[in-house]
Amino acid sequence: MLIDLQITVDNEDNLPASKDFQHWAKTVFAALGKDEKAELTIRLTDNDEVQQLNRDYRGKDKPTNILSFPFEALPIDPLELQMAYAGDVAELGVPFIGDLVIATGVMQAEANAQSKTLHDHYAHITVHGILHLLGYDHLEDNEAEAMEALEARILATLGIANPYA
Repeated sequence: MLIDLQITVDNEDNLPASKDFQHWAKTVFAALGKDEKAELTIRLTDNDEVQQLNRDYRGKDKPTNILSFPFEALPIDPLELQMAYAGDVAELGVPFIGDLVIATGVMQAEANAQSKTLHDHYAHITVHGILHLLGYDHLEDNEAEAMEALEARILATLGIANPYA
C-alpha cells in the first residue's frame, strides 16, 4: 500500500501519523479480500480548500469532512500501452485508486460535537473515503445501509465503535 500523505495545515499536533493511515487502508483492503497493492493520495488541508473543491466538483458551497476523487483511467489501446513501456507493463507499478481530501477543521468540530476521539473519527472517515475510491456509494438507501454496515464491520476490527449506532 502506497499512500502519498500531503499535509497543508500548520498545526500537525492532532493529526494521525502516516502509519495510522497505512493501517486503516490495509484493514479496508483485507476486509474486502482485495490485494493491497494500490496507491492513493490523502491530503489533510484546511476547510477553505475543501470548501472550494466541494463547490467546484459537487456544487456545494460549504466545507465537508472528506472528498473522494476516484481515479478514472483514460481509455487506451493495450498495444499502445505496451509500446509506450517497451512491452513491460509491469513497470507501471501499483494501480492508483484516487485521492482523498480531508478538512482538518471539520474533523475536529465533528469529533467534538459527536463526543468521539479525533483519532477514531479520522479512522472512520478514512475507511469511508477508501470505500468510495473502491466504488462504494450511499446515494440510495440500500447502498447507504450496506456501506454503513461494511464501515462498522471494518471499524470493529480496529477496535472502534460503530459510528452509526
